[in-house]
Amino acid sequence: MDIEQRQAELIDDFIKQASVLRGSALTPVIVEATSHQSLFAFSEILAVPSVAELGGTENSAYLDMLRLFAHGTWSDYKSNAGFLPKLVPDQVLKLKQLTVLTLAETNKPFSQVLPYDQLMQELDVINVRELEDFLINECMYAGIVRGKLDQLKRCFEVQFAAGRDLRPGQLGSMIQTLSNWLGTSDNLLLSIQEKIKWADTMNELDKKHRKDVEDKVEEVKKSLSQKADVDLRGHEEIYSEPGGVMDYEEDRSRPKRCRRRHPIS
Repeated sequence: MDIEQRQAELIDDFIKQASVLRGSALTPVIVEATSHQSLFAFSEILAVPSVAELGGTENSAYLDMLRLFAHGTWSDYKSNAGFLPKLVPDQVLKLKQLTVLTLAETNKPFSQVLPYDQLMQELDVINVRELEDFLINECMYAGIVRGKLDQLKRCFEVQFAAGRDLRPGQLGSMIQTLSNWLGTSDNLLLSIQEKIKWADTMNELDKKHRKDVEDKVEEVKKSLSQKADVDLRGHEEIYSEPGGVMDYEEDRSRPKRCRRRHPIS
């Protein structure tokens, strides 16, 4: 079962649980959801009416915690730890995994290279060995990222990162990005179509040029053939005229004239 299908099933299960509970009864469900090793999306749970109703109540901190796991990072938690429930170890691990996804997403438009120093600072990791173990065992093996660890350059080259929940207002920005991409694609398609049309035109011109050359070659061949026929007929007429050229055998068969001798007086 792939990670997307597994997440979809988990989300459905937590939504069903949350839909029939109210108030403080929801807090264990939120803690379990944010601790689950295979769940990395929480916006659907946030959208459950009974969960949204936690705002402004004595349990509103759990709603804020759920929002943190949907959109925030480990640094965000440290900055607001005094207003949020204390995290259990599985939640700490989950939030650090989500932090890696956020860093990979933030760097996508420019580069997918995350410096070790940045990662260690954001994840509160004290050395490279601990960082690489975390990236391999808790991120790559979990299937949420793929990439290459470059010890020489001290960076993580991200090849794939799972997406997180959309932050409020992010949908409009994403729509604008997709619209820009669509416009660029349309312009590229138009350019390709114009080049194909130009290539077709040049191909037709080339075919016409070849035909013209072949026609001229045939015309020259025909002209040369006609001239050769005329020259040959003229030559035959010269040799076939009476008296024009005496046949050698005929000349030999004629009797030779005897020259008469006159006596000397």
